[in-house]
Amino acid sequence: MRSDVTVVILAAGLGTRMRSNQAKVLHRVGGDTLLGHVIRAARDVASPDRIVVVVGHQADKVRESVVFGGVAFAEQNEQKGTGHAVLCARQAVQARDGLLLILNGDGPLLRPETLKALAHQRGKAGGGSIVTTKLADPTGYGRIIRDEKENIAAIVEQKSLSAAQLGILEVNPGVYGFEAKPFWEHIDQLEPNSVSGEYYLTDMLEILKRQGYPVAPLLVEDATELLGINTRVELAVADGILRQRKARELMLAGVTMEMPDSILIDVDVEVGIDTYIEPNVQLRGKTRIGSNCRVGTGTVLKNCEVENGATILPYVVAEDSIIRSAAFVGPFARLRMHAEAAHQAHIGNFVELKNTVLGKGSKASHLAYLGDSAIGTEVNIGAGTITCNYDGEKKHRTEILDGAFIGSNSTLVAPLTDGQGAYVGAGSIITKNVEADALALGRAQQVEKPDWAKRRRAARKQR
Repeated sequence: MRSDVTVVILAAGLGTRMRSNQAKVLHRVGGDTLLGHVIRAARDVASPDRIVVVVGHQADKVRESVVFGGVAFAEQNEQKGTGHAVLCARQAVQARDGLLLILNGDGPLLRPETLKALAHQRGKAGGGSIVTTKLADPTGYGRIIRDEKENIAAIVEQKSLSAAQLGILEVNPGVYGFEAKPFWEHIDQLEPNSVSGEYYLTDMLEILKRQGYPVAPLLVEDATELLGINTRVELAVADGILRQRKARELMLAGVTMEMPDSILIDVDVEVGIDTYIEPNVQLRGKTRIGSNCRVGTGTVLKNCEVENGATILPYVVAEDSIIRSAAFVGPFARLRMHAEAAHQAHIGNFVELKNTVLGKGSKASHLAYLGDSAIGTEVNIGAGTITCNYDGEKKHRTEILDGAFIGSNSTLVAPLTDGQGAYVGAGSIITKNVEADALALGRAQQVEKPDWAKRRRAARKQR
């Protein structure tokens, strides 16, 4: 990070080609908004208090979407071009010297390394540098015209190209690095375009050149990182690229992925070394997975913490929950609303935990719903057990103390405490607290009627 870099991010537009009621920069790719990814890149070269986002359409929602502290905002109430957007940011930009980077809020693929290269190119030309790239089909982009010193002589828009200029492949993707002092000194020379009435930022290159501050190009070979998002198709392309980058980053850091192209991992996810991720897994939000874990096929984790050595079998769905070290979860289990599987706990197939802690070494192996519960250590929860936590108006807690045994098909009606070492017989409906080491039975007495079935069959034959 350089202390003399200021970043202005243009994020005021509607984005009509997205065909959406939502501001374009709020659309999500790779686990964050388009704007969020641009701010991430900017934070690698500038401190948050030197980043200004120009907002306009759905300004309040755009502000709310920014989770990084310290970022400032400027408002462009009328969209009158990129130059006008930067003029709107002038008051919010405190620094008038150093390097001024101007970025588009719809460019989520821009790498921090490119911004660092732009910063390091300072001094090559008095007015600064802009990023360029070459496209096999540059149609629609402004073309870069270089002078004899390899500085930028002009940027010519598509509709103004001469026959000779049509063959130029080098284009302007809209990433600028101006020397701040001459830029702010001369920005008031921008004039509205005679046809559109808009103020174009590209006109600053000619203005600076006239004042003796030429601008140099910085050619970036990988054109994909400069892709601007204008349609849902481009949104999907960017999402795929970001997820490929994330998968590669984790694999190079020691994570094994089986069929990585099928695995979706958000940008903020962390995974430790020697963890094995099976196909079709989704790791969302701020999920943290430790080392030496296994995550089974089809699992979806969002904002979860998984400690070292945990095993997650296929098709587990968990959100805002914790799976402690050496715990064993799945297959087909669900954890939600701050559920926790403690060290060496076992949660089996078709078990749901909601706002519940399953203690160390405890087991719920089959077909259970455990809601609003605190379950101690070495507890066995039988198949078909449910905690009845809702009375139609309020949620109530169930507490099952260490070493308790809950028989299959038990119904525990909260509020309820099941004592340490207590047993609950299979098929019981328990409505009162159970003392420690007691046996609780809450079921009707079995009644047997001899020959009832035989007489019934005989009666059916006579019909």
